[in-house]
Amino acid sequence: MHSAPARIGPAVRRVGPLLLRLAAGVTVLWFLGRELGAAPFEDGLRAVTWQGIAAAVTLTVLTTICSAWRWQVVARALGTDIGLSRATGAYYRSLFLNSVLPGGILGDVHRAVTQGRRAGDVAQGVRAVGWERLYGQVIQAVVTAVVLLTLPSPVRPALPYILAGIAGVVGCAALAVKVAPRLGQSRPARAARVIAADLRRGLLVQGVWPQLTLASVLVVAGHTATFVIAARIAGSTAPLGELIALLMVIQIAAGIPLSIGGWGPREGAAAWAFAVAGLGAANGVTVSTLYAVLMLAAVTPGAGLLLKDAVRRRREREHPREWSGPDQTPPTRHPAWRKAEQLVL
Repeated sequence: MHSAPARIGPAVRRVGPLLLRLAAGVTVLWFLGRELGAAPFEDGLRAVTWQGIAAAVTLTVLTTICSAWRWQVVARALGTDIGLSRATGAYYRSLFLNSVLPGGILGDVHRAVTQGRRAGDVAQGVRAVGWERLYGQVIQAVVTAVVLLTLPSPVRPALPYILAGIAGVVGCAALAVKVAPRLGQSRPARAARVIAADLRRGLLVQGVWPQLTLASVLVVAGHTATFVIAARIAGSTAPLGELIALLMVIQIAAGIPLSIGGWGPREGAAAWAFAVAGLGAANGVTVSTLYAVLMLAAVTPGAGLLLKDAVRRRREREHPREWSGPDQTPPTRHPAWRKAEQLVL
C-alpha cells in the first residue's frame, strides 16, 4: 500500500529542483516577451555574421583550454591526474550540454561523474568540478567588482550584491576550515572536514591558487571579449569601459543555474543593465541573444565529441570483446553515473 509514495518521494526530490529552474527561466523569458515582444530576439538572430562566429570560435578555444587547465590543476590538487587534452575535450562536451539542457549545469554533472568514474572515485570527481566552477565564479565576481569600483558605470548599484556574494563564499569557506576539527561525526561535520581538507591541502596551496586565478582571469577576459564583439555587431555604440562593466554584470547573472540552456537570467540582466544605462532594454536582449547564438556555434565541437562517444558505446555493446584501453569507458555502470545519465538524457 505504501510502496507507491515511497517511489514517488525520491523522484520528486530529483526532478523538483530541475522543474524550479525551468520555471524560473521560463518566467523571465515570458516576462521579457510580454514587455518587449519577440522583435529583440529576432534582431539578435538576424545580426549573426560569419565574422562574429569566427571570433567566438577562436576566443572559445582559448577560454576552454584555460578552463580545462583550471580543472586539471584542481583535480591534481585533490589527488587525481587528468591530461590537458582530455580535460579540454571533456570541457567542450560539458559546455555544449550546458548550452542545450535545462539548468545550465548538467554538462558539468556529466563531466564530473565521467572523470570521477574513470579515476575510480566519483565523489572526488564531483568535488573537483564543483571547486573548479566555484573558483571561476568567485574570480569572475572579484574582477567584476574591481571593474565597477574603478570604471564609471550606471550598473554600479549591483556592486553591493556582488560583494555580498563574494563575502558569503569566503566566509563559509573560512568557517568550514575553522570549525571542522571541532565537529562530531554527523554528515554536515564530515562534509565540513572534506571542504576544509580540500582548501588547506588543495586549492589554497602556494603553487595552486595562483594558477587557478590566472586561468580564471583569462577565461573572464575571453568571455567578456566575445560579449563585446556581440554588442558591437548588434550596433551598440556605448563607450568600451561602460560596455565592459555592463557585460560583466550580465555574465554574473548568466552563472545563476536557473536557466533553460543558458537562457533566462542572462537576458533579464541584459535588459535591466542596458535600460539602466539608457541604451534600451530591447537592445540588451538583442545583444544577449546574439551572444547566445555565437556561443552555441562556438561550443559545437562538444556535440561532435558526444556523437563520437555515442558511436563508440554502440560499437562496444555490439562487440563487447573488442573493448580495450584505459582511455575508454568500460561497459559497467556506477549508480551515480546512471543517475547523471538520467538527468542529462
